[in-house]
Amino acid sequence: AVLLLSTVASSLCASSPPAGSITVGPAGQYSTLSDALSDTSSSVYFIYETSINERVVITRPNITIYGQTSDESTYSKNLATIHNNIPASTAGSGEASATVSIHASATDVKFYNLNIANTYGRGSQAIALSINGTRFGAYGVNLAGYQDTLLTMNGLHFFSKGYINGAADFIYGMNSSIWITHSTIETTANGWITASGRLFDDPYYYVIDQSNVIGTGTQYLGRPWRNYARVIFQNSVLGSQIQPAGWSEWSTANPMTDHIFYGEYNNSGPGAWNPARAPFATNMSEGLTLDTVFSGSTSWVEPAYL
Repeated sequence: AVLLLSTVASSLCASSPPAGSITVGPAGQYSTLSDALSDTSSSVYFIYETSINERVVITRPNITIYGQTSDESTYSKNLATIHNNIPASTAGSGEASATVSIHASATDVKFYNLNIANTYGRGSQAIALSINGTRFGAYGVNLAGYQDTLLTMNGLHFFSKGYINGAADFIYGMNSSIWITHSTIETTANGWITASGRLFDDPYYYVIDQSNVIGTGTQYLGRPWRNYARVIFQNSVLGSQIQPAGWSEWSTANPMTDHIFYGEYNNSGPGAWNPARAPFATNMSEGLTLDTVFSGSTSWVEPAYL
């Protein structure tokens, strides 16, 4: 009975504002999320059905943001969108181009059922979401971009029941572990899904688990932004756009494959492991657990999204 009640309460939060929350959108107290975040009377924010053109910077810890939805268990019913089209080429850096940027001071931030997009497209890095705060949770979140859609930096990041699209290096970063599960990853043109910038033998991983990799283009699961890249796809369905080699060097002149770990376990689909896989890829005999990847720090993750 307790479980049932908690599920009902959580569902109500998805369709209407939680008690005491600060509201955003046509029916809300503020017209933009940025304006709402300047109101510190609550750490919980609710965005009604709307599409807002803005750049959002989050600097406070323990912030929770809900987007309106009719079904919190999926990204496909999200009604609240934050978008921009800032390229890094004019912003000055990848992080500065991000539609939503979570600074290192903003630990323990949670997003539910938000659409976040950078619509700049081909020609420059243009980030939708930049995460620098540890223990970040994205639940039912939809991220859209082209190059470098998601920047994951500094700490532990959890992404479940969501959607990420892009073409070039669209899940990238360093000094962080990200666990992406029960999600859809869609490629929209030629490129590479991941670009791990792991600099040395640190404890961090990129893991894509129990997800569907769909889309178009000539695609690879990843290329190493730095020489210790560590990326695992496991228990997932890999589409036919994934090339037989599966993984790529960074470049011919600078392959950066000396110390990388590119692993696969228990995947299926036309893009799954085959004899033509790159020699620097590993067909794993067992998968990884969230507990291993997050070094035991998992109590902050929403159990319903595991």
